[in-house]
Order: sequence, then C-alpha cells, then structure tokens
Amino acid sequence: MAEVRSQHRVGIALVVAAAIAWSTAPFFTRLLPYDSWTILFWRGVFASAMITAIMLMLQGRAGLRDLIRMSKSGWLVASLSASAMIAFIPSLQLTSVSNVAIIIATGPFVTAALAWVWLREVPHLRTMIASVVALCGVAVIVGSARVGSDILGVALACFMTLAIAAMTVLLRRHKDTSMVAAAALSNVLGSIVSIPFAHGIAAVTGADILILAMFGCLQVSLGLTLFFLGSRLLPSGQAALISTLETPLMPFWIWVGFGDVPTLRVLLGGALVMGAVIADIIGDSRTQRPTR
Repeated sequence: MAEVRSQHRVGIALVVAAAIAWSTAPFFTRLLPYDSWTILFWRGVFASAMITAIMLMLQGRAGLRDLIRMSKSGWLVASLSASAMIAFIPSLQLTSVSNVAIIIATGPFVTAALAWVWLREVPHLRTMIASVVALCGVAVIVGSARVGSDILGVALACFMTLAIAAMTVLLRRHKDTSMVAAAALSNVLGSIVSIPFAHGIAAVTGADILILAMFGCLQVSLGLTLFFLGSRLLPSGQAALISTLETPLMPFWIWVGFGDVPTLRVLLGGALVMGAVIADIIGDSRTQRPTR
C-alpha cells in the first residue's frame, strides 16, 4: 500500500510538471513569425529527436528496440497524440479560441467516461466536482464562447478532446508497457503530415531554429514524456483534471516574457482552476493517508 501511495504522488507530480511544460506554448509561439504548420513541422522534428535521445540515454538499446518494434497499443497512442496535435491548429483557424478552450476543458469528463466504459474505473465524486469547478474557471478565462456557424472548427476541437481522452485511458490500460517511444513517434507523424501545408520550412533563420529547438525539447518532448509517465499512475479522470492547469498558466508566461498583465477575469478564472486541482490533490492525499 505504501508503494502504491508513493507511485500515486509521483504520478501527480509528473502530470503537474507536464501541464507546466505545455503551458509555455504561447510564449514560444509569440516569438516565431511563421505559419502554424511550419512551427508544427520543426517542433515535431526537435521533439522526436529529444525524446529518442532521452530513451537512448536512459534505456540504451532497449529504448531503440521499443521504437523500432512498436506494439499495436504504442502505434495507437502515437496516432491519437499526433491526431490531437494536428487537429488543434485548424480548429483555432475555423472557430474562436474561446470555443476551443471550453471544449478542451471538458476533457476530464470525457476521459472519466471512457475510463468507466473501458476500464470500469469509477471516477471519484471529488474529482468530478473539481472538474466542474475547473470547467467554470476556463469559461471565466476565455469569456463567452460562441457555438454557431463554426461547426467544422468545433468538430475538430471535439475530435481533439476525444483523442486526448482515449490516449490517456490507453496509457492507463497499458501501464506496464513502455510508451515513451510512442511520444517520439507521434511527433514524427505530426511533422510528416504538416509538410504539405507548411509554407516556411526552408525560410527559418538560425536564431529561430534555436527557439524551435527549445519549443520542441521543453514544451513538447518534456511535457509529453512527463504526461505519458505520470498518467499511467493516476486514475484517468484525475490525470485529465490536473492537465487543465495548462490553461491558467499560459497567461503567466506571456506576462513574464512580454509584460502583458493578465486581466482580472483571467486571474479569477485561473484561481478557480488552480483551486479545483489543488483541492482534489489535497482530498486525494487525505483519502490515501493510512489509518492508524
């Protein structure tokens, strides 16, 4: 039991760290004057290279074998991850950021539902209440969402949310199988798909290559690897809830890097999201505390 509790705490720490890494995306994006597909291509190249290097450093030839002899579940996780990354860009182009953010914030509920159907994993009432509060917080941050004529953009955002939820449940189901190689493969797939749509692949400057390398290595490879490792140690709904920390942390990096002070609405919504996640983590730690 002590080992299970320890693994659970490690899982929480890893997913929190993943959310922090993912939240730096707007910071890097603002530094790059290129179309989204060009950024996706180069980001995927550096992210896949970084994850592969980490595998080789930690696992040696075994890590290379995991990449070459990818299991069916690994291919499925990689495909879902790549599909979510690819759908994200056109969803932002076809509908408002508010719509996309609100739909993504429903992720904990979608994940919990899939985990219940697939794994018979019953979500904790505390986590579901915290997810509702976090969803409200995201709604406050992005303002009033409009779902009208932007049907295709909304559909892509829904698909992305479903893909991430399915990926999270798969990681939980196959927690005894190494999935870090799947993270590398997902970025390779994302780069390949982006080539026909990218307009500035060859026009990237040396300075911007450095930013793209940091984008891929820190935001994508670190975030994805930490999430893949952490989510297998947590209930799927809880992992998805903790990952919503990404949304309120995004304005923080823009404030640090560019001096854009967050509005009162962003601060209030961020406080709701963070409060919900922290309350769930504290409640979880009390539940798992051994009785004397």
